Amino acid sequence: MDDEPEITLGDPAELLAGYLDFYRSEVLRKIDGLGEAELRSSRVPSGWTPIGLVNHLAHMERRWLRWGFLAEQVDSPWGDSGNWTPEKPTAEVLAFFHEQCARSREIAASAELTELARAGGRFSEDDRPTLGWILFHVLQEYARHAGHLDISRELTDGSVDD
Repeated sequence: MDDEPEITLGDPAELLAGYLDFYRSEVLRKIDGLGEAELRSSRVPSGWTPIGLVNHLAHMERRWLRWGFLAEQVDSPWGDSGNWTPEKPTAEVLAFFHEQCARSREIAASAELTELARAGGRFSEDDRPTLGWILFHVLQEYARHAGHLDISRELTDGSVDD
């Protein structure tokens, strides 16, 4: 998906799904064409790398939708914490990203935006957000990190994006 959702779209669930897919594609587009050295090099003092950011986004999807909304027990829900250059090969990081995005799409399509997350995973009985809140949070994570990748890409090879 290269374009934002249609401007006539008004259904909130479709808008969230459309914008999530748009930003997922944007993240991948922003790292497209970078070599292995650039994917694993940081341009900022905090030390994150482009492939590390993709790894973070995959874990973030998993934390919020599988562990969070569905309360699935997942291995190492915080597996990306403090690891801005994953040891896994790039192809594995990208495959993990695609898997988590696909699973998140399935989860979002199977419930109403007003449905509360299940207790027992990330959330207790007293702090369960709605699916709509979770999806909006995931969307803002993508928007913020896509901007980070804009900066990284400009510092890497001069590419400037809208």
